[in-house]
Amino acid sequence: MIVCRVSWAAVLAGLSTVALISTIGSVTPARAQTSQGIVGTAAAHGPSASAEPAAPSTTSKAIANVKRAASNATDIFRRVPCLSPKGVSKTMRSLPNVARKLAEHKPVTIIAFGSSSTEGYGSTAPEFTYPNRLAAQLKRKYPTADIKVLNRGKGGEDAPEMLHRLKRAVIDEKPDLVIWQVGTNAILRNLDATATIAQVEEGISRIQAAGADVVLVDPQYVPAVNQKGESASRMVQLLNKVAGQRHIGIFPRFAVMRDWHEKQALGFDRFSIADGLHMNDWGYACFAQLLGDDIIRSVGQVQLGINAPSDVLTYRPL
Repeated sequence: MIVCRVSWAAVLAGLSTVALISTIGSVTPARAQTSQGIVGTAAAHGPSASAEPAAPSTTSKAIANVKRAASNATDIFRRVPCLSPKGVSKTMRSLPNVARKLAEHKPVTIIAFGSSSTEGYGSTAPEFTYPNRLAAQLKRKYPTADIKVLNRGKGGEDAPEMLHRLKRAVIDEKPDLVIWQVGTNAILRNLDATATIAQVEEGISRIQAAGADVVLVDPQYVPAVNQKGESASRMVQLLNKVAGQRHIGIFPRFAVMRDWHEKQALGFDRFSIADGLHMNDWGYACFAQLLGDDIIRSVGQVQLGINAPSDVLTYRPL
């Protein structure tokens, strides 16, 4: 028996419903998925094989699996609604570069920069990572726009490693917006918070010098991070402080996910996988939706001529 493995990239390339927004980047699915890879069995050779109907091709099966997964993704919020946290406020600065490019009908490049949360560890398929979810949301909002979302997440990294590859992975792509998810691995690796923030500030300076808008994403609220409670709280506070000082946006992932657990009474298994660290399909989907809502609202303010670099936007139920 010959077993053929088909990569997600090959499967997605065969779909006729590929979105017009490009989403480029590597994805590392959850460990539990490795034993459930998409496989197909070649037809047996010999006289007895001709008596049996031909089995569907491996590619056809794989495409069918992806379509089923995509169908399931559309009703993910019907099972557990993605509700905007009440009372969780944050500063989402204006995004002038993105707003200007959209107004001028020019291509927009967004780079999702970070570690495994950006790469998509814990998702069951590439289209369920947060950058791909965000790309789909922006396409729905701006159907005629040429928006490209590049996934530049790499598992296990934090500010030191990200700073090292910043030029190649981010700046050389000439982005209009960089969404930088950072801080989680610094907490888990007991890195010095002050040194980490200094590296983040250096990265912000380099990104802004390249002409891009910047939005930071702080750590996730999950058991593995919560075990480092004091370090986690300090990292969240410092990231918020530097965002305010540098006049850039920040998405308060830690506070949003804490609201899911404490106020919306969602168990950790509703939004994270069994390792107690990485988000699952629902967690990535809700994160992407709330982040996308903020980006769309911020762009809308700029386009309406509202100068709101320091406005505090509060989540409201969708």
